[in-house]
Amino acid sequence: MIMHPQYHQAWQNLADMERATRQNTAIRKALEAAGRPLSPNEVLDEARRHVAALGLATVYRNLKALVDAGAIQAVPLPGEVARYEIARRGHHHHFRCDACQRVFDVHECPGDLAGLAPPGFSVSRHEITLYGRCSDCQPAAKRRTRKPARAPAHDHPHQDTSSSEISTRLRSGSRT
Repeated sequence: MIMHPQYHQAWQNLADMERATRQNTAIRKALEAAGRPLSPNEVLDEARRHVAALGLATVYRNLKALVDAGAIQAVPLPGEVARYEIARRGHHHHFRCDACQRVFDVHECPGDLAGLAPPGFSVSRHEITLYGRCSDCQPAAKRRTRKPARAPAHDHPHQDTSSSEISTRLRSGSRT
C-alpha cells in the first residue's frame, strides 16, 4: 500500500500524542486492512479478533482521536451512522450495498458537475453515493457467467413451452 505523506504524518502525530495501546492498535489495523469505509460496529468486530474484550465506547473514543489527528476521515451517509476510512486518498465517492449495508470506495468521479447547478449558482464541491447491491449480494444468477444459448432441441415435448403453459397443463392433468 502506498502511503500518502499526510497520512503517514497523521499516524506519527497520533503516536506522539498517545501511547499505543492494544485496543487502538487493533482499531487502526482493522481500518487499514479493510480497504473500505467501516462502521463503528464493523471496526469493533474486526478489532475484536485481536482484542476480545474491546468495547464499542472504546472504538468511538479511538475513532474520534484518529479523526482529530487526521489519520482517518468520516464518511457521512444521509440518515445513517458515519463510516470511517483511512485518510490516504483524495477526492472519491462511495457505493452502499442495500443488502448488506457495507460501503465501498468508488474509484471514478464524473468530474465537473457545475452544469447541474441552477443558473446563477456555483458548485464548490460534490459528494456522490451510489446505492445498489455489491458483488457478494448479487443474486447467484447474475454472478454466474451466462452460457451461450443453445438451439432448441425439439425431441423434448416441453422444450419450447412457457412456464405458464406447463403450469396450466400440470393443473389440468395434460401431459402434452
